[in-house]
Amino acid sequence: MGYLSVGGEHSSEKVIERSRFITTSAHVECEEEARAFIARISSKFKDATHNCYAYIADSTGNAPRFSDDGEPGGTAGMPILEVIKNKKLYCTAVVVTRYFGGIKLGAGGLVRAYSGSAAENLDGAEKLMYLPCEESAYTVDYGSVDILNRCFSQSDCEVKDISYSSDVTFTVAVKKELAESFNAAIFDRLNGRIRIEKLREFVCGFKL
Repeated sequence: MGYLSVGGEHSSEKVIERSRFITTSAHVECEEEARAFIARISSKFKDATHNCYAYIADSTGNAPRFSDDGEPGGTAGMPILEVIKNKKLYCTAVVVTRYFGGIKLGAGGLVRAYSGSAAENLDGAEKLMYLPCEESAYTVDYGSVDILNRCFSQSDCEVKDISYSSDVTFTVAVKKELAESFNAAIFDRLNGRIRIEKLREFVCGFKL
């Protein structure tokens, strides 16, 4: 089953009542990655007044975490988390960094500032649909390379590597749900003159 997330790391910035808000979002595969990302951004902006964050570190929504980092309770971390949830994003972490500008925003103003900063950032970030994929090695003789290349170019797959030795081996990723029929079609096209070896299963992001 797939899930929606950001495609990588994305930064944005806005000024509200002289306070500077810098928002950074990222795709994370687990809680360890989320914490490492937050630590890195907090270190980058270690002179900031606050580094508030929220994340959902899995593909089911069962690992939400947030922090107000010194802001009044409920005014920063939870609003950021609600934005992530409302946009139906998973495996996503967001840090909103604030440099205080001298004007207090009040509880309502803080909620709007943090949620608005997170929403604008995520709206501008690349979104990918992450789906289970299967990576396999396809080995043929040199005389079959052109045929195999045509098969790949006409299919929904990604050629990740090509290795040349006595034979030619292509490392190719394809959506798991398509892997069986994909391999069967290639085997038939090459009249069996191919060796297919499954290497691994993983989650891969596809553009919407």
